[in-house]
Amino acid sequence: MTAVVDLLTLGESMVSLRSGGPLSAGGSLSMHVAGAESNVAVGVARLGHGVSWAGVVGADPHGQFIVRQLRSEGIGLHHREDASRSTGVMFLEQRTADVSRAYYYRSGSAGSTLSIPDVDAALRGGARVVHLTGITAALSLEARRAVEYAAERAVGEGMLVSLDVNYRAKLWSRDEARAALAPIALHATIIIASEDELDLVAPPTLDSGADFGREPGADPAAGLSDADESLLAKRLLAQGVREVVVKRGAAGAGAYTADGRWDVPAMPVTSIDTVGAGDAFSAGYLSALLDGEDVAGRLRRGALAGAFAVSTAGDWEGLPHTGELALLGNHVAGSTQR
Repeated sequence: MTAVVDLLTLGESMVSLRSGGPLSAGGSLSMHVAGAESNVAVGVARLGHGVSWAGVVGADPHGQFIVRQLRSEGIGLHHREDASRSTGVMFLEQRTADVSRAYYYRSGSAGSTLSIPDVDAALRGGARVVHLTGITAALSLEARRAVEYAAERAVGEGMLVSLDVNYRAKLWSRDEARAALAPIALHATIIIASEDELDLVAPPTLDSGADFGREPGADPAAGLSDADESLLAKRLLAQGVREVVVKRGAAGAGAYTADGRWDVPAMPVTSIDTVGAGDAFSAGYLSALLDGEDVAGRLRRGALAGAFAVSTAGDWEGLPHTGELALLGNHVAGSTQR
């Protein structure tokens, strides 16, 4: 009998073509695997856990590249090839030292056809944690139903369900995301969200508008006040979520449970590439959960994994192995380990 994996995640992985400067100027592109769920899969696997990924790729070289890369990280695959559709592609442009821009070519991709039968096959072996994201739910109605099924079945079979909201404005509106993700959040054990995403999954009240705590016309990305963040977290806890984890970028992260609130600062490192930092944090947090760490320990490892991500290039390439966690624990900037 196949051993139950520590973590199962599902979603679309794409080929990312990275440019070191403006795409309009031309130049060389480097080829990578991109995808929030596979980023988390790599991060958790490198930290010593059994991990599986479920998804769909095209019967093309891009799909073969993704499969080869994930297998090389020791990740078990439950994947299907769709010969009638292409693997999704994204271009990532380093427009300035501080601003990157992503351009997606994933509409109608193989990954968007992820279905309930795909998820059913992946869940047969069981998992301690099933990690889902709002990105997959945004790809298609079929994929959304697959995410809903995964959440409902996993919790019904005693698995922990982690939901990272991961809102992408290029995929859907906030109202669309709220309508789809709030019901899925009812099955979540752990909610992971940025400050500006909490109101997409928290249950509303009669006195709260569509964008909680914000004046009409306010920028949703501006985040929430500390009091509003706490209130939304408490609403999620009241509906059955056990842990509400808030990613605050350079301001660190926090977590809310029935026992209280914990906060951790971001680790000071030289930032090179922020793409994938949130996924790295999630991987660190979930790996610590699997290792039996308390909430404070989970936050610390999440912040540490995020520091590795932002201080190295690539979505996941710089994520640490277990033996490397201490490299940034007491590091001195510019030091060489001898």
